[in-house]
Amino acid sequence: MTRRPTLLAALTLTAAAALTLSACGSDDSSKGKDNDKIAGADTGDKASASPSPSAADSADRPKIDPPSDLSYTFDWPETGDKDKDAILRDGEQSIKAVDLAIVNQNALDKAYIYYYEGEAAASTQKFIQNYVDHKAAITGAYRFYAPQVAVDKDGTASFSYCEDQGKAYVKDLKTNKAKKTEVTAKSYVIYHTSLKKNDKGVWVIQKMVSQSGSPKCQP
Repeated sequence: MTRRPTLLAALTLTAAAALTLSACGSDDSSKGKDNDKIAGADTGDKASASPSPSAADSADRPKIDPPSDLSYTFDWPETGDKDKDAILRDGEQSIKAVDLAIVNQNALDKAYIYYYEGEAAASTQKFIQNYVDHKAAITGAYRFYAPQVAVDKDGTASFSYCEDQGKAYVKDLKTNKAKKTEVTAKSYVIYHTSLKKNDKGVWVIQKMVSQSGSPKCQP
């Protein structure tokens, strides 16, 4: 599934749609005009590149520049471990890339495809398409915290973290107004991701599951 199931619920989507994306492998039935293309598949296009946030590898990452009405706090300090810190950096970019796709109203936006593959890419595409279909975007402030990273010798890793959606909202693009909602236990979401290091040295997400209202993420 994908990120922010509670925000999608605020958009009054169906229960299936509300659990699409960050949570992983959703069976969401909504279909968009781009559904004949699969996110993460090789389409022959390359994302516009900017210098890597780290000199640790030679990958050229896409430029991700969210609008001014979106802000982020990442409370996950560096660990001192090369691979773990690279996962934290790529994880931050992958989160912003999905938001940028929503803002751009493009379910095949190149920036997020750079960081997602396979099952995670397909479910993320559906998640973004829900926003496109409902002519909705996102606004507000997001906080991410309590990261846990484990790296295996085979080039795969697991990465879990919490998200505080209390000050984040869905924005109706028809009216350009945010749908403000009360902060509840469901405003706090935990994510579990499975990643692998690709041949560019980028930690890409292959699977993602989420749970809103997780006790581990409550303040």
